[in-house]
Amino acid sequence: MTRGVRAAILISGRGSNMESLLQAAASDSYPVSPVVVISNRPEAGGLARAAARGVATVTLDHRRFAGRPAFEAELDARLRAHDVELVCLAGYMRRLTPYFVRRFPHRILNVHPALLPAFPGLDVQRAALEHGVKVSGCTVHFVDDQVDHGPILAQAAVPVLEDDTPETLAARILEQEHLIYPKAVALYFERRLAFDGRRVRVLPRRV
Repeated sequence: MTRGVRAAILISGRGSNMESLLQAAASDSYPVSPVVVISNRPEAGGLARAAARGVATVTLDHRRFAGRPAFEAELDARLRAHDVELVCLAGYMRRLTPYFVRRFPHRILNVHPALLPAFPGLDVQRAALEHGVKVSGCTVHFVDDQVDHGPILAQAAVPVLEDDTPETLAARILEQEHLIYPKAVALYFERRLAFDGRRVRVLPRRV
């Protein structure tokens, strides 16, 4: 039996952020139920971890489809078959097309290991160190038709240390991702989000 918002988690690899969402959902007070985990890579380690928690899993190997439209049409069909309201990207390494984003307006969330709008894309910790930033972090944002660009829902800052490497910085940022992503997803359920252009405002709770 599910409770609250029915969510899907999309992964391409080990699914550590997926695991943080599933751990949060194990609490009876958490308002979001992950009902399916979908991976575009059959070898993704997160599939076994999700199955071990009793969550339905689906593999859609994008390499077996004629093109992106065919792949996304099948992905959309699988999500709708599970009556999914919210889509959470957790290390999902394929760009979503405008067609797919329009199917779930303001209902796709992603967590990115940088303080957007700085350092979108890949290899962001190396880029941050090369730029000499003193603070980095992570961002939970709604997905639009550009890469790492949509309205920002939550952020967490992480200091950059003098002896940091891309690996050590990434590890500390990942700890914060695991904290803020479940909280941001829960905010969606509370229905207190208002969109003002690119700004996402969290409205006060009703008395």
